[in-house]
Order: sequence, then C-alpha cells, then structure tokens
Amino acid sequence: MPDVGHPEPGTARSPALGLQPAPAGSPSPALRTLLISLTAATGLIDAVSYLGVGHVFVANMTGNVVLLGFALSGAPGLSITASLAAVAGFLAGACAGGRWAVAASGRRRLWLSTGSAAQTVLVGAAAAATVAGALRPDRPSRLVLLALLGIAMGLQNATVRRLAIPDLTTTVLTQMLTGLAADSSVAGGSNPRSLRRIGAVVAMLVGALAGGALTLHEGLPTALAVTAVVFAVVTVGFAVVVPGTDR
Repeated sequence: MPDVGHPEPGTARSPALGLQPAPAGSPSPALRTLLISLTAATGLIDAVSYLGVGHVFVANMTGNVVLLGFALSGAPGLSITASLAAVAGFLAGACAGGRWAVAASGRRRLWLSTGSAAQTVLVGAAAAATVAGALRPDRPSRLVLLALLGIAMGLQNATVRRLAIPDLTTTVLTQMLTGLAADSSVAGGSNPRSLRRIGAVVAMLVGALAGGALTLHEGLPTALAVTAVVFAVVTVGFAVVVPGTDR
C-alpha cells in the first residue's frame, strides 16, 4: 500500500497520482514524521519572513491576505507590494507543484523527493543571496526574496494537498484546532486523530519559536540557512521512506 491516507469528505481524489481509499491514520510513522517536520518548517519560515523581511507571511496565505487588507487600509509598518510578492510567488509555486505532480504520475518517490529538493534549493538560494548581500530585507530586493520563499511554500502546499492525508496539511491549523474541540469527548465526539492534530500544532509552535529566536538573535541569513537544512533533511527522508511507485 502507498504511504498515504484518504481525502477528507468533499476532497476529490487525484486519479493522476493513483490515490486510493485508505483508513484514516494509514500513513506510516516515517511519513507522518516527515510531514510534522514540514509543519515545523512552516513555523520557521513564516517567523523568518514576518520578523526578518517585513511583516509578511510566505506560507500562511490566510494571514497574508489579512495583512494585505491591513496594508491597503493604510496600517503602518505593512507593505502592499511585499504581500503581493509573497502571494504571487506562492501561486506560482503551487501551480508548478500541481504540474509536477501530474508529470510524475505513478512515481511517488520521484514526485515527493524532487519537489522537496526544489523547495530546498529555493530556500538555500535565498539564504546564500542574503549572505552575499544580493537580497536585503531593507531594500527593494526583498520582493525577490519574498517571491522565492513564496514559491517554495507554494510547492509544499500543492504537494501536501495531493497527498490528502487528514490533519497533516503542514500549513493550516485552523481546521485542526476546530477538530480538536468539535470532535472531542467534551463535544460528544471520539477524539479522532487527536495526537496527530496536537503534534501538528506543537510542531508549528516550536518551529515559529525557533525561527523567531534565530531571526532575532542570529540574523536572517542564519535563520534561512537552518530552514533550508530542515527541508534538505525532509528531502532525504522522502527519498528513503516513500515507495517508488503508487502501486
């Protein structure tokens, strides 16, 4: 069996990737660990972009659209162009991620590992460019930096969306927190996948904490480099633990 779960109600399966119905909770511990690591990396990279590049999210597009609305209203310290650069990069990355998923149909290991490798290269390039001074958060070149990071996170979101493993989206916690409360025994539920949901929340919190500490105390290049290392480790993990085909 492939290392994937099944789409939640209302989510279409992807014939191109051969996703088959599977019981909730079917992803292997290794795959869950990799996706939890990506969730932590989301906290990392959003802390880096918000604190180090200028009050913009590159992974959490809900928050970024809200920040864009604040910027349009004239709120101080926010940038319309910076938010748009992140959104544009994210959309481009998501489009590329969707195209690659179709092109790599039936080759799960290739699909996941190369997509993650591309994400690693993008974040690594951003880190190298900040070290060299080519991209600076206090110059117009920060728009390029935000676009690069947005592309990387769009790739991640498109990939994880195709995997369709419940409660492991790696970027969105609103539904997980809602599920924790609405499906809890207090609400008359049976607490399904509660450990998975709690793990995702904790992972993003820890990632944001680490990203904030690195950005504030070690600087933007170091924080970006650490984020790139996390993505590189996940890339190796995909290459090792994911089956080579969908069958």
